[in-house]
Amino acid sequence: QEQLVESGGGLVQAGRSLRLSCVASGIIFSSNAMGWYRQAPGKQRELVAFIKSDGRTNYGDFVKGRFTISRDNAKNTVYLQMNSLKPEDTAVYYCAAPRGATTTSWGQGTQVTVSS
Repeated sequence: QEQLVESGGGLVQAGRSLRLSCVASGIIFSSNAMGWYRQAPGKQRELVAFIKSDGRTNYGDFVKGRFTISRDNAKNTVYLQMNSLKPEDTAVYYCAAPRGATTTSWGQGTQVTVSS
């Protein structure tokens, strides 16, 4: 069964950096697009970054060059490097693996809290 295990969240001060990791199993990782989403209390889940199997990437408009998504197919891992963090980045961050047109696998989420 597919499984996504996230790590790297925590409590940091504004301006600091965090690197999130997501290790995938149960899928052919190199053939799958992977994404990071986030959800703050009372708000809908939003796209943070997305990387296709060919390496092409997309980012949410709010990132403004601060975040970078990457993947290491040899480790079945997708990363999200977050720099210059702001309090409004506070949210639960989820790793996602689309499994076709109608199915997506999700990680358990990792909390990122940015203090001012």
